[in-house]
Amino acid sequence: MRKMRRKGLASMAVQTVASTSNPTVDLGPATALSCRECGHRVPLGPVFACEECFGPLEIAYDFAAYDTEELRKRIESGPANIWRYAPLLPVPADVADKPNINPGWTKLVKADNLARELGVTGGLYVKDDSGNPTHSFKDRVVAQALEAARAFGFTTLSCSSTGNLAGAVGAAAARAGFRSCVFIPHDLEQGKVVMAAVYGGELVGIEGNYDDVNRFCSELIGDPAGEGWGFVNVNLRPYYAEGSKTLAYEICEQLGWRLPDQIVVPIASGSQLTKIDKGLQELIKLGLVEDRPYKIFGAQAEGCSPVSTAFKAGHDVVRPQKPNTIAKSLAIGNPADGPYVLDIARRTGGAVEDVTDEQVVDAIKLLARTEGIFAETAGGVTVGVTKKLIEDGVLDPSLTTVVLNTGDGLKTLDAVAGTGLTATIRPTLESFRDAGLV
Repeated sequence: MRKMRRKGLASMAVQTVASTSNPTVDLGPATALSCRECGHRVPLGPVFACEECFGPLEIAYDFAAYDTEELRKRIESGPANIWRYAPLLPVPADVADKPNINPGWTKLVKADNLARELGVTGGLYVKDDSGNPTHSFKDRVVAQALEAARAFGFTTLSCSSTGNLAGAVGAAAARAGFRSCVFIPHDLEQGKVVMAAVYGGELVGIEGNYDDVNRFCSELIGDPAGEGWGFVNVNLRPYYAEGSKTLAYEICEQLGWRLPDQIVVPIASGSQLTKIDKGLQELIKLGLVEDRPYKIFGAQAEGCSPVSTAFKAGHDVVRPQKPNTIAKSLAIGNPADGPYVLDIARRTGGAVEDVTDEQVVDAIKLLARTEGIFAETAGGVTVGVTKKLIEDGVLDPSLTTVVLNTGDGLKTLDAVAGTGLTATIRPTLESFRDAGLV
């Protein structure tokens, strides 16, 4: 059933395999593209679906030559960005010398105040990716895609986006001297529209939701008008997705080369969660962390919760939903990696849960009040789901837990627009006392 669901988009991708694949391209340890479903391999190129079964392609590597301790030293002596992990990514060895926005190495905040509020005793951390150049984790995946676009000779960087990705593509393209043209739903939050437009590229609103935008971009790839265009989350998706692995790498390194016991990840397409799991597995295989159990939990907003709905029903197939939530960065009604999220949650003993928009807002305020971190709505979803999982006895408060905040709250001010002045007073001590503030 997964194959049938992908067939429409995949057929356009496989038509171009022969003409676009380039087996001599230099992308470091990356050796091929491998189908996640059937294992069929094709040379590295700007394709995203298997010609045999229409399954998704992902990067295959040759890590066999790496000595664990030498690799650890190389990483620790590397730059304070994602390129410290260049030996584990599909990028050339000289990637750090090229113009890029150099995201990553964001803070892992030990959230003791939030832990007390939630009753977590085993250690609670917030991986705060709002510290990236355009204030969201999307800078990581775009940085990866940009290097692939360079390697394949693209001249225009593009994407379908719910907002954060549009800004990340615009910034990365401007820095690298690429043209950019990105596509978004016409009704996004104004803050994200401005952030995407300010970098000087073309920003196009599509009448419809994200899934409509994504379908349009997939059609444009197969049209002569899209020649020379690298769509970071479509024809460059296998490379783009690898950027999410760096979250797993950083978390473990910042924990002292140790796996977290539990991690809560927001779900949009589901790619971030699946690649975090891939990153953890790679660290185990390379001997950089001790192999022990960990649980991965997925977080969605109730108004767009196709993966959570499938998980609770015990289904393997994710049925599309029409999004209706303030968490617009997660509002993907037909998530491409949804079935794989289900597999990972079940394999690791985790779960997929959702919260209402009201709970999202409450969680944004809770994180801000306890840790001084202003999260966008996606961060509110992960904190809200964490709270709910603890209250329901699903997430163990005695274990080390990492919660992801993937963006800055300044991007989604409308969600907390009712927050404002405590009081308005005259500039006198008497007025101050009358307001009951002492």
